Amino acid sequence: MCGIAGLWLHKQAATLALAVRQMTATLAHRGPDGEGVWVDETAQLGLGHRRLAILDLSPQGAQPMRSAAGNVLVFNGEIYNYRELRRELTAQGNRFQSQTDTEVLLAGLERWGIETCLQKCRGMFAFAFWHAQERCLYLARDRMGEKPLYYGWTATGFVFASELKAVRCSPGWRGELHRPALDVFLRYGYIPSPYSIYQGIYKLPPGTWLRLENPHHRPEPQPYWSLVDVVAPSQEPWRLSPAATVQVLDELLTQVVGEQMVADVPLGAFLSGGIDSSLIVALMQKQSPQPVKTFTIGFTEAAYNEAPWAKRVAQHLGTDHTELITTPALAMAVIPKLPQIYDEPFADNSQIPTFLVAELTRQSVTVSLSGDGGDELFGGYRQYVYARRIWRSLGWLPPKIRQSLAQALQRLPVERLNHRLRTPYYSLADNVARLVAALGESHPTKLYRHLMARWLASPLIPTTEPLPTTVFEQLAEQFPASWGVIPLLMLTDALMELPDDILVKVDRATMAVGLESRAPYLDPQVVALAGRLPLPYKVRRNQTKWILRQVLYRYVPPRLLERPKQGFVLPLGEWLRTPPLRDWAEELLRPQRLHQQGYWDVSAIQQKWQEHLAGVANWQALLWPVLMVQAWLTSPAHQS
Repeated sequence: MCGIAGLWLHKQAATLALAVRQMTATLAHRGPDGEGVWVDETAQLGLGHRRLAILDLSPQGAQPMRSAAGNVLVFNGEIYNYRELRRELTAQGNRFQSQTDTEVLLAGLERWGIETCLQKCRGMFAFAFWHAQERCLYLARDRMGEKPLYYGWTATGFVFASELKAVRCSPGWRGELHRPALDVFLRYGYIPSPYSIYQGIYKLPPGTWLRLENPHHRPEPQPYWSLVDVVAPSQEPWRLSPAATVQVLDELLTQVVGEQMVADVPLGAFLSGGIDSSLIVALMQKQSPQPVKTFTIGFTEAAYNEAPWAKRVAQHLGTDHTELITTPALAMAVIPKLPQIYDEPFADNSQIPTFLVAELTRQSVTVSLSGDGGDELFGGYRQYVYARRIWRSLGWLPPKIRQSLAQALQRLPVERLNHRLRTPYYSLADNVARLVAALGESHPTKLYRHLMARWLASPLIPTTEPLPTTVFEQLAEQFPASWGVIPLLMLTDALMELPDDILVKVDRATMAVGLESRAPYLDPQVVALAGRLPLPYKVRRNQTKWILRQVLYRYVPPRLLERPKQGFVLPLGEWLRTPPLRDWAEELLRPQRLHQQGYWDVSAIQQKWQEHLAGVANWQALLWPVLMVQAWLTSPAHQS
């Protein structure tokens, strides 16, 4: 795992190497084991790299890596099938100097070309490849979006990097805020690809590549792989029985986990005690002669604490287990770091325990496997079942009856009832508003948009700038509702929330401490198998992740696993009502400060904050995005 950066200038700059080195210096946390810069003064192109050594720790694995033909590669990630590709390339005449996957990738790009090479590679990656003969620069990103890659144009030319902090210190940087992206962020808690918080700076979408002929060139990303194609209904139905399918999935996951356990440094795993991470750990322990090192975070609040469940699973599997119980004080110590870690507003509050467990894990290992992706690929979220129930209840109603029902709901005195109820975990007004919005929709993904949104009505001062189109709207145009509610919602999350929320959260939290995280469920072979499975193999009688459970029960008894899904989240609502988090939030939400910034509908924010403090409702999901914007706006990360 590493950090990459580069500049391609259209203005003469004698200090190009220095500028690239300054960019890569901001990525030292991603690659504490070494740095390298390569410059072509004629082309005015510079590539930079920070190295976290995982395979072949010798200097032969250093980057930027240059071939005999003069082509240059900077690469962040891992190619898990690099040994297989190396054998294929050796048979075709290539000779190798190192044991790295970087050298294999470079040889593959030269011999097979960008698209064929990408289709052959299984792994997580983002890279830049300078083709010396073509005088072209190629950028590419892995299929599911595990590794980040930002790119765009400044006053001096083209820039790219693993993180925005490197882009911000490039020549010609202006850093103008992209207001529509901020609006979308407040609705969902993250900024979806291809947008970033800055105008003119983009995230390269998962499964795409870019070819630039010069620093003025502004091409569109080209897909080399499509998740939609993988999960779309197949012409050939799945014919294996449930029992046979369990065996096939067990064998495939065992193979993939084994591949991802290859490292020349210590390795471990995150363990929450849930289905996804427990299965990954079970398959690791199955293939390890030593106890696997496992790590978890717990909370003093019993309703949020999964640590006891993780401990039971660890004891059953015989792992070397470590846990940390976090507190408001520990969380408060992390919060000032969040703008610098994430570079743009990011509001998945599990970012805090994710950072803490990464920090804990890095004390013992350099690589950690996780269960990310299991929910989106195998139907793990309860909201899929709830949304299907809502759609089935509303979908058959004619539009006029829907409209009348919505109007009747709007006349209910919900605000008054909401204040009378005064329950800290329930907002009648909010749920009624979501139901009213859902009644006007004619497609499941658009209904899901209202269920998943934080703010239904933006707390920003209105502008005339249109909101970016998101996956919710795109899939509604591509697929009819008859495609299936749960398959549509799983695809929605896999295309948007997974790469732009969950994988961002894990990548930045782990890389902030120099830890590499790997996600076996996101291997293309596993994704392809999951895409072919019928829905009843994933969600059966409203039980989520049915097939994963059956595999896991081979290694861990159900009694150690079966409990309501809690999720890896903080008791943030309660903590925001008491010091020290309350004092921090009060300062960021001061009405005078909000007015001066000129973005906010101050009354809307203050209403939610006061209701939250009074216990009328738990508005943490709405307040946390606002707080993350405020923390980012006032941090050196934005002002640099």
